[in-house]
Amino acid sequence: MSTDNSAGGNNGAENGDRSGTPEIRVHGLHKSFGDNEVLRGIDLEVASGEVVCVIGPSGSGKSTLLRCVNLLEEPSKGQVFVGGTEITDPDVDIDAVRRRIGMVFQQFNLFPHLTVTDNLTLPQRRVLGRDKEAAAKVAAENLRRVGLSEKATAYPGSLSGGQQQRVAIARALAMGPQVMLFDEPTSALDPELVGDVLAVMRMLADEGMTMMVVTHEMSFAREVADRVVFMDGGVIVEQGPPSQVIGSPTHERTRHFLSRLLDPAMAEVEDTPPPEPDKSV
Repeated sequence: MSTDNSAGGNNGAENGDRSGTPEIRVHGLHKSFGDNEVLRGIDLEVASGEVVCVIGPSGSGKSTLLRCVNLLEEPSKGQVFVGGTEITDPDVDIDAVRRRIGMVFQQFNLFPHLTVTDNLTLPQRRVLGRDKEAAAKVAAENLRRVGLSEKATAYPGSLSGGQQQRVAIARALAMGPQVMLFDEPTSALDPELVGDVLAVMRMLADEGMTMMVVTHEMSFAREVADRVVFMDGGVIVEQGPPSQVIGSPTHERTRHFLSRLLDPAMAEVEDTPPPEPDKSV
């Protein structure tokens, strides 16, 4: 794979070298919204080329953690480092650091009035200063990578949800990131469309992209993740290889979450109390 940043390459990550400075380091991270403390002292490192899947119940702080890594949410306390640069330093050039980070959200956030190609070239030209021809070349290459070359002149409204999410991934890749953050990228998709998006993410993992993925797709986490992090109540409860965390978790809270996720019908039967008698009779 090309390491030329102008072509949207992942510089140095494809060699799988995980020695030296972590690509992402989070130290003592706290985040509160008013009186609600969502993150309560997170410590986490992600090595270059590592794929970390973050799982946990709704409200556990997973998405907030991801947004703090990109400083889309400002931490209340603690430090975040990306590529050895502290992005929580008040004097940091956050725009320069963010160029290292691609982020894909639950919603696709494509401009409906622009073609697929224009959705990819606009941020390149405005943020990176690429000329129209260079930006179009990078856009075409990344559409090829996600299997959507034939949709270059289409508008987002004519695409399926899975295709739109793949366009969003291609747009992020066109900026040449060293790190990709995914915030439940398949949660808004119909089940039959999930596979194509996950296939693109598997491709990126195989290429050595450093990735943090918030997901409920346990099959993806089992197959692709180097490490799974289980969060609950704003803390990391358990982390380790997928075979351990998903296959044989050590904490009761992890086991309870996975039982509900993997066998929801049984969880509903177990957790639903019997109805109260009608006292009005």
